[in-house]
Amino acid sequence: MADRVIIGMTGATGQIYGIRALNLLRETEYESHVILSESARITIKQETEYTPAELEQIADETYSVKNIGAPTASGSFATKGMLISPCSMKTLSNIAHGNAGDLITRSADVTLKERNPLVVMPREKPLNRIHLENMLKVTDAGGIIMPPFPSFYQHETDFDKMISRTVARALSLVDVSVEFEEWSGLENEVVQ
Repeated sequence: MADRVIIGMTGATGQIYGIRALNLLRETEYESHVILSESARITIKQETEYTPAELEQIADETYSVKNIGAPTASGSFATKGMLISPCSMKTLSNIAHGNAGDLITRSADVTLKERNPLVVMPREKPLNRIHLENMLKVTDAGGIIMPPFPSFYQHETDFDKMISRTVARALSLVDVSVEFEEWSGLENEVVQ
């Protein structure tokens, strides 16, 4: 299997998660292949100091979301898997219902059909029943739903490290190892 990871970024809030994934992948031997939705391009400008063009420079390859003939849309394009971060509820719904109308949803569909890991980091709150049912459908199809919830057991106060740890954990689900501090467990804690 090729050392490639597809990163889809949609218009949901939390663009930092996709950006961090691209930055972490730059520190590895894995190629990053990024697809930005039109809404992501707007949200990136609202939430970050990056322009979409600057963000695309971090990736090894970039594709237009409109180009459903791009390599990531084919099962013959070998990858470690795909991470959609952040994932809007619209994109989640389209994946759950097999609506592969753009390159992000087509690539996700191909990832599932090829039985490669698809990790979806949905960003919405609160969740309604439709959101939850769509998450279950994607899970039943073989996808992994990983909301980008930070962990607090390490008493981390550095927001940047919390983001990196969350994204590193998501990348581990597509079998990509990046350095991060793992939880070492509780010492001498016994549950009675």
